[in-house]
Amino acid sequence: MINKRHIYYLLHNGKNSNMLYFIKNYLRQWMPRICTQWQRESLLRSIEQRPDRDYIHQRADYYNKMTPDYTFDREAWAKEAVMVKKQPMTRQKVYYFDAMEIARYFSSKLRWILLSGDITHVPDVPTIIKSRPLCENNQNSVVLKLEKVRHFLFVNDKKAWRDKCNRVIYRGDLGPRKENRDVFMNLFADGQNAMVDAASTNFIPEHPQWQQGKMTIKEHLDYKFIMSLEGNDVASNLKWVMSSNSIAVMPRPTCETWFMEGTLIPNYHYIEVKADFSDLEERLNYYIDHPEEAEAIIAHAHEYVEQFKDNKRELLISLLVLQKYFNITNTDSNI
Repeated sequence: MINKRHIYYLLHNGKNSNMLYFIKNYLRQWMPRICTQWQRESLLRSIEQRPDRDYIHQRADYYNKMTPDYTFDREAWAKEAVMVKKQPMTRQKVYYFDAMEIARYFSSKLRWILLSGDITHVPDVPTIIKSRPLCENNQNSVVLKLEKVRHFLFVNDKKAWRDKCNRVIYRGDLGPRKENRDVFMNLFADGQNAMVDAASTNFIPEHPQWQQGKMTIKEHLDYKFIMSLEGNDVASNLKWVMSSNSIAVMPRPTCETWFMEGTLIPNYHYIEVKADFSDLEERLNYYIDHPEEAEAIIAHAHEYVEQFKDNKRELLISLLVLQKYFNITNTDSNI
């Protein structure tokens, strides 16, 4: 039997196309690296002539916190590091492709450690990762813009906040590493609160009634508020929610990615709720009663998102991050 809802979702989910992403990246694999390697120096020199020079360096230093005199176990790093040209393509191909898009500007003989997946610990040695915990002494976690086909998605929301319904929506999967989502669902699933529309997108044997079909992004945007709950690491929907005219609602983040979640200001870029969600209804009602403050949060969120939309600048920042990594780790190589 054809599931019409499933077909509708596939055609209208509003997400980036995985097919186009992989076609583009497999084609890039055939392009000679010498072309991009020639461009690297001129691209990096161009930074010094840009009016946003200081901003670019600031972003690069945020992602790569190592300094030239940074000390780490070089012997341990050398045991794990591989040449870029010998980097295996793991099952999670998006990490490989996104990292290689930047690495192709450098010598393929340089060595690195590229760690795929949702990382919530600080590696023992300098490592290229997508996500890192928000904690002190996380210099070994060097952030690149990885898995961007899923995470970096922005929307053009034409529906004004005041025209949306006075509820918060949550759709997401549950699992053993997502205890916060389980806490949320136990409180608000099954219509326990009229202001909260909460359902799981995967089957949970203990709570089969929690599962509902996935909703498109456009359907989410009928709600004034959208829950952005961390999963294995960060909340993957946070980027598109902050680009919309709805407001992200979440506890303070514990991890960050290229989106620099650690720099977000509570109740300025998003609505902060307690980790146990005990104040959720109170916080929603406050902003429903104070629409000007809600719309100010939306404006601040849009301003924050805008900094990631300049693709040329994003490339320059990525090049600086990786060059700094190679300079500090590959001390006996010619970058």
